[in-house]
Amino acid sequence: MITYCRQCVMPSTKPDIQLDAEGVCSACRNYEHRKEIDWEGRKNELQKILDKYRNADGSNWDCIVPVSGGKDSTYQVIRVLQLGMNPLCVTSTTCDLSSIGRKNIENLKQLGVDYVEFSPNPNIRAKLNRIGLEQVGDISWPEHVGIFTIPVRVAVQFNIPLIIWGENSQNEYGGPAAAAESNTLTRRWLEEFGGLLGLRVSDVAGIENIKNHHLIPYTYPSDDELARVGVTGLFLGYYLPWDGLSNAIISQAYGMTTYHKTVEGSMVSYENLDNHQTGIHDYFKFLKFGFGRATDLVCMHVRRGRLTRQDALEIVKQHDGMFPWEYLGKSLEEILRPLDLDVEEFITICDKFTNKKIFQLDKSGNLKKDKRGNLIKVNYDNT
Repeated sequence: MITYCRQCVMPSTKPDIQLDAEGVCSACRNYEHRKEIDWEGRKNELQKILDKYRNADGSNWDCIVPVSGGKDSTYQVIRVLQLGMNPLCVTSTTCDLSSIGRKNIENLKQLGVDYVEFSPNPNIRAKLNRIGLEQVGDISWPEHVGIFTIPVRVAVQFNIPLIIWGENSQNEYGGPAAAAESNTLTRRWLEEFGGLLGLRVSDVAGIENIKNHHLIPYTYPSDDELARVGVTGLFLGYYLPWDGLSNAIISQAYGMTTYHKTVEGSMVSYENLDNHQTGIHDYFKFLKFGFGRATDLVCMHVRRGRLTRQDALEIVKQHDGMFPWEYLGKSLEEILRPLDLDVEEFITICDKFTNKKIFQLDKSGNLKKDKRGNLIKVNYDNT
């Protein structure tokens, strides 16, 4: 039986989350503590930091902002520009970029910024997608590594010390206290929470004829390189109140496009719009831990008083964990084709990573599935 937070609907199976003696999760407690924060003081602190890194003579950019074109990175750019900074925006291209993702990248450029897009070797990327899927159950493994390594490599390459990231996911979604309160992204943060899942970049060298030079984009700069430039990565969400819905509304006001319907596996139309593989990534989270993107979203809205816990529970039952037959209008078969996988092989991999303790089984010990291949959790609440 899965135990759930009594305040939101996050399960205890989520990695790094803790339920306290009252049955409330660390993500809810983190949000409660935000009410005690002197946000005006933190904004002033941020302004002092920005003034320190601002390029006085205009000979270089003031900072790097890692971007995808989505609601959060568009919001980051808006705020950074409002704070008077001259950013270099950097994108590590997603594995299977959607048309709406491309449109939102182009919109972000029109905010008035210099922009660099790095596209790793697609043949190597496809191999890494498959390796990530088969070995750690994450098709997006190379993307999750690249979004943290590429901007840092650009910072070293262009001698730009300051990188401005968005939210600290350990604070927003629940994680160890020290990591949740952090205002900086370090090598240690990347290794613990940046999506490696125990598969180090060095581990894939030699697999599928992948050479060390193929892994340059996924390799974090050395400590000596970081020290030479003085690279510092800050979480903007530490200094300014962070709210995904508010970020989406503001970004839409500045031209960001949303999907024409609820995104598969989600409950909204305004996020995870750039990569056709995202549905598979979220589905594997459901298989391993019994929750998906809909749970993440409803919990954030419950904490902010926008949803009751009961409404959240009903939404989760409706949207979480549906088998990813398509995502953003692209079929599963099309999404798998570059990985040289068919749907049956994919299902075999899914079953391998499914936690049978949290899903219903038949009398033979096999996973119960409906006609659409959907699993049934053993329980959706504490009752």
